[in-house]
Amino acid sequence: MRNRSRSSILLVFLVFSILLLSSTARYVLVLTQDDISDSPIPSVEDGDLSYSSGDWDELGEYDSKTDEELDPGSWRSIFEDDTVTAGADPAVTSGDEALYYSGISKISSAVSSGDSTLMEEAASEIEAAAAAGYPHAQSTLGFLYDTGMMRERNRAKAFTYHHFAAEGGNMQSKMVLAYTYNRQEMHEKSVKLYAELAEVAINSFLISKNTHVNDPVRIHTGAEENKEDLRKLRGEDDEDFQILEYQGEKGNAGAMYKLGIFYYFGLRGIRRDHVKALSWFSKAVEKGEPRAMELLGELYMRGAGVERNYTKALEWLTLASRQHHYSAYNGLGYLYVKGYGVDKKNYTKAKLYFEKAAENKESGGYYNLGVLYLKGIGVKRDVKVARELFMTAANAGQPKAFYQLAKMFQTGIGLKKNLQMATSLYKLVAERGPWSSLSRWALESYLKGDVGKALFLYSRMAELGYEVAQSNAAWILDKIGEQSMCMGETGFCTDVERHQLAHTLWWQASEQGNEHAALLIGDAYYYGRGTERDYVRASEAYLHAKSQANAQAMFNLGFMHEHGQGLPFDLHLAKRYYDQALETDTDSKLPVTLALASLWIRTNYADSFLVEVINSLPEFFPKLEAWVEDVLMEEGNATILTLVVCLLTVLYFRERQRRNAAAALQRQQPENAVQFQL
Repeated sequence: MRNRSRSSILLVFLVFSILLLSSTARYVLVLTQDDISDSPIPSVEDGDLSYSSGDWDELGEYDSKTDEELDPGSWRSIFEDDTVTAGADPAVTSGDEALYYSGISKISSAVSSGDSTLMEEAASEIEAAAAAGYPHAQSTLGFLYDTGMMRERNRAKAFTYHHFAAEGGNMQSKMVLAYTYNRQEMHEKSVKLYAELAEVAINSFLISKNTHVNDPVRIHTGAEENKEDLRKLRGEDDEDFQILEYQGEKGNAGAMYKLGIFYYFGLRGIRRDHVKALSWFSKAVEKGEPRAMELLGELYMRGAGVERNYTKALEWLTLASRQHHYSAYNGLGYLYVKGYGVDKKNYTKAKLYFEKAAENKESGGYYNLGVLYLKGIGVKRDVKVARELFMTAANAGQPKAFYQLAKMFQTGIGLKKNLQMATSLYKLVAERGPWSSLSRWALESYLKGDVGKALFLYSRMAELGYEVAQSNAAWILDKIGEQSMCMGETGFCTDVERHQLAHTLWWQASEQGNEHAALLIGDAYYYGRGTERDYVRASEAYLHAKSQANAQAMFNLGFMHEHGQGLPFDLHLAKRYYDQALETDTDSKLPVTLALASLWIRTNYADSFLVEVINSLPEFFPKLEAWVEDVLMEEGNATILTLVVCLLTVLYFRERQRRNAAAALQRQQPENAVQFQL
């Protein structure tokens, strides 16, 4: 274990062990009977238009808009076109838009090369475009003020620029505002923004098949780089992908299908490319791969990578369903609900297809049936049935079901009104919108060794409220330090600026349930890293991490009770926390055992010199810790540590033997003196 655990081990034997704890935070939806509402959905006839068909219509028109249309002003043309360097976007010729893209392109170059002069030039161009009222430039300028990048850090100015950018249609600034309001528990404002963003996000989800979700990748596991997982995300440069591509080119149908999946969803670090996906799926079908039929139907139904053609979509989905690919029933049901590619609308057939999908445990089937019951399409409207179906779909991982449940919480229809819960669920869906491409670009940059660009992109994503991005950016600042290419107010970040930025990011991540972040916040206050030393705040952060069943935090709290640092001196509570750490994580047996030995010494030899040594080591520990890590642990030489332990043990017993002998001699001297006098 780290920190206080290592400190305690050094207190006794000058040896420590390290426990790596994952900080992966997952959202878990838990509903109780108190959440259930039996209020009926108001009908249009009753004069309430809040629930018109279009408002709840997840079976509505799919325009198959591009990511650029869904996320206007994004940096896609800069970070997905390697030929763009320090010029404007090739598609833009003049005006504020050209100035904006020129600035973004120069920022991309500056953070990679560490050119602070170019960075200032870029910031000036962004500022000029923002002053002219260009909303996407206002959004980026708000980001620069928020992070203190070539501008004095000013949260008020950042918020103002994001406000105007959001008014101008910038979706990423809406994400920033929604996250800001959510942190301030202003749920009335936050929920409206997240609802709008979530609706944009689901517009890019699939109709028939459950959408693969590309969650942001955590580049570290606790205190170390997540090497094994990162190795699998190198995209087209990955050796395994190249082998798969070779197999596909040689006619392997399974490999062709997998390649189509990678390109369609943008998996394993591959950039999404519907044209390539269509090509590989078509080749796979020619080789007799039935799984590709359904996704060909999806492509034709959405008009993604090919001209929209509902007739062909119907043909491919029908063939897929005959091959027992049950999710294809969802696409067939959709076509009959809308009357596309078929003679006319047929709600009875649509319901039958959705039921077949649900009978075969397809989450989309449950979801689509839920929509029918919620809207009364071909069935009697029944909010209770809809709610249960949405819950089943959500438990199966269907992201669109979270959107509908969020709307129920927001409106109080089907579920009791709970804006905080609605906000959380909308946020979960909104974070899967097209702006999540920032994560892929950041990861690509990191894997290519362009840490400066990765930090810049993760920082932007962190501002949007992504916990993993906050954690990744903070980790880069802490672990890579000066080589992170961190840009501060006047150039490269000073040590103070870097520590403060990392501290802010860890704090934001801890607020969103990252126990490792909460632990590091405690460490920052305990050691005075990037902030003033404050044992009370350190203990508060450790208590927060402890509430998430973090064994390290439990150990640290025990240590602080043992030494009376920020918490009352209480050996009984210290033992309780040490015991809890061991119960939570059995790998902590060694440090806990040695910590309990320290408590035993305190209890039984309260006035001995060993207690004085134990009390003095917290101040001495940082230097000693660095020596142990740099000299001994660099090579992992357990033999040397063992010899040190043995040597200290021998010295301790020899010292105790010498003291016992001296005490015995003192007792004998008066007796000998009396005998001499006699």
